[in-house]
Amino acid sequence: MPSTQPDLLPETDRALRHRLATAQVAARSPSIVAGIVRDGRPVWLEGWGSVDGATPGGDVQYRIGSITKTFVTVLVLRLRDEGRLALSDPLDEHLAGTTIGDATVGALLAHTAGLTAEPPGPWWERSPGSLRPEIADVLQENPLVHPPGQRFHYSNPGFAVLGALVERLRGEPWTQVLTREVLEPLGMTRTAVSPSAPHATGWAVHPWADVLLPEPMQAYGPMGPAGELWSTAADLSRFAAFLLDGDDRVLRRESIEEMRFPSSAPEAAAWNASYGLGTQLLRRGERLLSGHTGSVPGFVATVWVSHDDGVGAVLLANTTAGLPVGTVTADLLEIMADHEPRIPAPWKPLTDVDPAVLELAGPWYWGPSPFLLRPAADGCVELGPLSGGGSRGARLRPAGDGTWIGLSGYFAGERLRIERDESGAVTHLDMGTFVFTRHPYGPEAPVPGGVDPSGWRPGKP
Repeated sequence: MPSTQPDLLPETDRALRHRLATAQVAARSPSIVAGIVRDGRPVWLEGWGSVDGATPGGDVQYRIGSITKTFVTVLVLRLRDEGRLALSDPLDEHLAGTTIGDATVGALLAHTAGLTAEPPGPWWERSPGSLRPEIADVLQENPLVHPPGQRFHYSNPGFAVLGALVERLRGEPWTQVLTREVLEPLGMTRTAVSPSAPHATGWAVHPWADVLLPEPMQAYGPMGPAGELWSTAADLSRFAAFLLDGDDRVLRRESIEEMRFPSSAPEAAAWNASYGLGTQLLRRGERLLSGHTGSVPGFVATVWVSHDDGVGAVLLANTTAGLPVGTVTADLLEIMADHEPRIPAPWKPLTDVDPAVLELAGPWYWGPSPFLLRPAADGCVELGPLSGGGSRGARLRPAGDGTWIGLSGYFAGERLRIERDESGAVTHLDMGTFVFTRHPYGPEAPVPGGVDPSGWRPGKP
């Protein structure tokens, strides 16, 4: 196995460049720049159009709009992981004095608190932040437009409040917290609330003529956590790698996985788009993408990652409208993943395994349905249906007391108990009242409802 990955195949490189170029031309965007990461490292970066007369590279700053919300989410989840707050806490427990004190932290992250989409006053992204100098100024007099918890309703003021929450608990501006806790560990030296050269100018493109109008560049004040950050293709690629693989210096892997789990009811039964915790979710066929789009006057941006493919894609452009940035970025990711499917790492045996865990490995049955339990290299175990279908599979981490906690799927948060008889032999697994036995409806275990003593038999139903 080579120690470094080879360059992209020529046909992959050309397909990516073609998609980027056609998007820039079709949208008449003054410039566009995109990057691809695979297995934790950048493998492609391309610019089209021009910034100050030159093709933009990975170091040119663009405003990234609502991708800022995903960064703020990381700060909030860090506080949760430290035990400073719970997602079920009402805001008043940590940031008293607002008109939405009953809203929970988790509902604000998932846009299910029922808040208005925008703050009061003129278009906040084109007006000075000084018009709303205090956090109270970002909330309408009657800020609820839906009953809390009833539905997803995207709210920019909700994330302004979350930024203020971070400031209250950390005792310093959210921007300083972000730099110290996220940007510096990830090496994102060109991400900030204010631009520095080289950076793109934000433009509006006339809908019927090839002429431009510069957009005003405002500081957003308390609304900053909703969309003020500037970044580069190189820095956003580092953030995409973080969303794919995690970094324990910034956020534990389980919390990153939690971000991409749907946290609100979709608008339709067969959903193509949903929202997690500060993270947008997009279905493209069998592929699930997570990340966020961003849009402010003069700029659009997107970061998407596909965890199953180990691929992330980012795109930044300096145009107000006309570029379907989420779609184009998803196209780039799919070109990469489809042209060059992920090559799995070589299989290796576990370097260490607890004999008590190894004893649990193998088939288990929930009623007549076969499941397989396997120890994982990270100390977790995986329990899933042998058919590969269904929704009852889960990864579980040891709780330290002989039980296991579900991390994903139907059993997320549920506790797995290993039940033994008087001799110490394992009789069954109990997962939130689901009894798993070594044989289909094993009579040695307390199967709810009991097992017919005559057992399995031939005959007509």
